[in-house]
Amino acid sequence: MNKNILLSISLLLHSFTDWHHNLEDAKQIAKRENKYILLNFSGSDWCGPCVRMKKEMFDSKVFKDMASSDLVLVNADFPRKKKNQLTAEQKKINDELAEKYNGQGIFPYTLLLDSDGKIIKTWNGFPEETPYSFNMEVSNSIQQDR
Repeated sequence: MNKNILLSISLLLHSFTDWHHNLEDAKQIAKRENKYILLNFSGSDWCGPCVRMKKEMFDSKVFKDMASSDLVLVNADFPRKKKNQLTAEQKKINDELAEKYNGQGIFPYTLLLDSDGKIIKTWNGFPEETPYSFNMEVSNSIQQDR
């Protein structure tokens, strides 16, 4: 295979950011890789600000670049439409996360956690800032905690 093609594939895979759906798994990864956890509560099929946050913040190149080196991402989604319903096991996991971290039911709600699950910083709703500013805020919070 051509070296340029391999390099392109490698860069694409490196820039792809996986969202996990289980905080306990994310904690293990964060400890192993010396990273922080970004936990996002969303209503992917009914919450306009949640959809906007994914599109404008989490799907931005600047966020993906920062996240790939500093964060383990966790999404606790609460869809309402029948076609998007989660498994009973995933619903239980998300409900437990909401009980512990989002008792007021805020959407979107985003938390920066250390690898033990301790809250470092929170964002209620859609952050009214640019993706770059949001990333700087996340990065600064990580640096202050280290």
